[in-house]
Amino acid sequence: MPTVNTRDGVEIFYKDWGAGQPIVFSHGWPLSSDDWDAQMLFFVRHGFRVVAHDRRGHGRSTQVSDGHDMDHYADDLAALAEHLNLRNAVHVGHSTGGGEVVHYIARHGESRVAKAAIIAAVPPLMVKTDANPGGLPKSVFDGLQAQLAASRASFYFDLPAGPFYGYNRPGATPNQAVIWNWWRQGMMGGAKAHYDGIVAFSQTDFTDDLKKISVPVLVMHGDDDQIVPYADSGPLSAKLLKHSTLKTYKGYPHGMPTTHADAINADLLAFIKG
Repeated sequence: MPTVNTRDGVEIFYKDWGAGQPIVFSHGWPLSSDDWDAQMLFFVRHGFRVVAHDRRGHGRSTQVSDGHDMDHYADDLAALAEHLNLRNAVHVGHSTGGGEVVHYIARHGESRVAKAAIIAAVPPLMVKTDANPGGLPKSVFDGLQAQLAASRASFYFDLPAGPFYGYNRPGATPNQAVIWNWWRQGMMGGAKAHYDGIVAFSQTDFTDDLKKISVPVLVMHGDDDQIVPYADSGPLSAKLLKHSTLKTYKGYPHGMPTTHADAINADLLAFIKG
């Protein structure tokens, strides 16, 4: 399996298909690069080089005990970009991966980056604070950790079967294969990485990162996102970015790159070519 070794000795698994301008995909918690199948197959057929990695502790990457924070996530992405000598890259991040992309660009600069897109992403800040009154109470994320610790296998079924893909909405038709594929990806990773990752995606404040970014950024968010609520995420990130386009999807759930892949892929392609 292709891997890159980080400075602290972690093996990061990655996929690297095709040729042309690189598009780099950063996945959401607690999944893997497999969650980008619909996007990678689409864009490699459209003449792009597509790259995706499994975050440390996720998928096929090393299940280490430490380093499950945004600084390490961003540095691991930088190590991958350097290892593959990626230039003029478009970085696309979903959910936690959107935070990873934002922090990577702000922390490591834009010399390798042409554009970015963040989809249903966690920035600017998920947890409720005095400065972020619209955020979710910390007890929500404490509850996620408690469910993970009590029965990760059950938790990782209930989440995709319910709010992640909007399958709990009236009239929704759950796709059992999609639910079990989410479960499979989650169970591939390490419980410690996922437990710590809840703190990373919920308590990291990306406000200053967003302000530093000058490349064009497409902010994509569904207004029925039950995981990263729309009002306190997408529109606020778009306002903080220097050159942003906000695309709001009526009724789309958090997992819209899977449930609405055709629409997401078309809009990404138009943005990249525009």
